[in-house]
Amino acid sequence: MTRRCRRIAVYGGTFDPVHVGHEAVARNLTELFALDEFVFVPAYVAPHKRDRRVSPALDRYAMLALATQDERLFRVSAAEVNAPEKPYTVETLTSFREALGETARLFFVMGADSWEEITTWREWERVLGLTDQLVVTRPGYELPTGHVTDAVRERIVDVRGLAGGGVEEELKKDGAPRVYLTDAANIRAAATDVRAAVARGDWESLGALVAPAVAEYIRKYGLYRETDGTEFSDAGIKKTH
Repeated sequence: MTRRCRRIAVYGGTFDPVHVGHEAVARNLTELFALDEFVFVPAYVAPHKRDRRVSPALDRYAMLALATQDERLFRVSAAEVNAPEKPYTVETLTSFREALGETARLFFVMGADSWEEITTWREWERVLGLTDQLVVTRPGYELPTGHVTDAVRERIVDVRGLAGGGVEEELKKDGAPRVYLTDAANIRAAATDVRAAVARGDWESLGALVAPAVAEYIRKYGLYRETDGTEFSDAGIKKTH
């Protein structure tokens, strides 16, 4: 029997901070796509957010490390933290692709908002050709496809509503990297909710939004106390251009 390639997903974003919604997406995708490794890649500062305040990269990296420390298949990569001069998704994915070669099947995770803006990204068609894509949305959300080329639309596979067995059948099909539409995002949480809870001093609400170790880190180092949570717009999924 031929051994299948390892499956590795890359999930980029500012993660300011990482919250239960991010963790749920990672767990759901890992199960649904039978992933062998799920890699969070915190951005140094995403290009589209350079006009906004973003917590220091090392704090965001540390909180990710704390949130994922008990998850055997989760990893946190410092690829972008260590290379702030290369902030674009196409550069990050090229680096992962070159490092892994043919030893793994690589997936890139993006949210519905990123998918809708994909044609504004730098070298967006190359991005969609470097890896398989996992476009994550909530059940019932309608994802548009008219903004991409015919060639890209031919590679879209809608696996929303399918269980693991159905997804596995789709993954076995040969061909160019595909764009899988999945409704794996089933927990409503946002980084703005976290920041607003901290600004109010609502530690009980904070405990429901982030891992206990992340809540303690936020309290210990006084993060997010200077905002009411209204000036940021961060779903945690990177939308680099």
